[in-house]
Amino acid sequence: MLESDCDHHYFVDEAGDLSLFNKRGESLLGTPGVSKTFMLGVAWLRDPADAALRLTELRNRLLADEILNTVPSMLPEAKKTAVAFHAKDDIQEVRAEVFRLIRSLQPRFWIAIRRKSSLIDLARTRHASGSRLNANEIYDDLVKRTFRDRLHKGDAIRISFARRGKRNRDEALSAALQAARKNFMKKHGEVDSPPLRVLSNVPSQDAGLQIADYGLWAVQRAFERDEWRYFEYLRDRYRLIIDLDDKRHKPYGTYYSDRNPLTSKKKKPVEG
Repeated sequence: MLESDCDHHYFVDEAGDLSLFNKRGESLLGTPGVSKTFMLGVAWLRDPADAALRLTELRNRLLADEILNTVPSMLPEAKKTAVAFHAKDDIQEVRAEVFRLIRSLQPRFWIAIRRKSSLIDLARTRHASGSRLNANEIYDDLVKRTFRDRLHKGDAIRISFARRGKRNRDEALSAALQAARKNFMKKHGEVDSPPLRVLSNVPSQDAGLQIADYGLWAVQRAFERDEWRYFEYLRDRYRLIIDLDDKRHKPYGTYYSDRNPLTSKKKKPVEG
């Protein structure tokens, strides 16, 4: 299946880490540099080739800016902004330009969130019963949840995952996507199943992954730091945000969408 044959393009990245315990089995929650949540984000782009071109044009313009191009993160040898946009590493001036471009591209985002406090409790319960909570298990479960309603439309679907570690997990990711299809069919009956092409890539080679990173980072800042300006700037581009560990009202978590917009007052405080 050629990329040009696909009419649905999705790009998948993560935010935060899955570090739960230190070597002594003590919780790492609250430790500097350790996230309070782990998030999986899916970005949809209408025209990935155009997005890639425009991101490259923006990067070239910023790298030619005499005020910005001497900043350490902008230098080619740093292999950061000069190679790919990454919200955590980009300086504020760059970040603002990237957010403006992303909004003009009109992407769509779907985000699933796990809270570290709940994952730690689950890991301890598993340990007490003689089993372990695996990082890939957590990741693949979020893949199934974010793609449950995304895999039955169009003639072909291409999904690019940000590469995780050195092992190729395309087969496992394909299995998670097929499980998402089965879950959808259990609820809605038999539906079309367009062919899937699963790829693993790095952000420097895939503009869609850079856009997914920015969409995730905005949600992470809102959840973990109560800094909402970036999320608000892209608010209408988020189709669904699932807070799986906020079970105050439903046992399966809280779903934010146009019908139930995410706000600082609605969000359950994040521990850590």
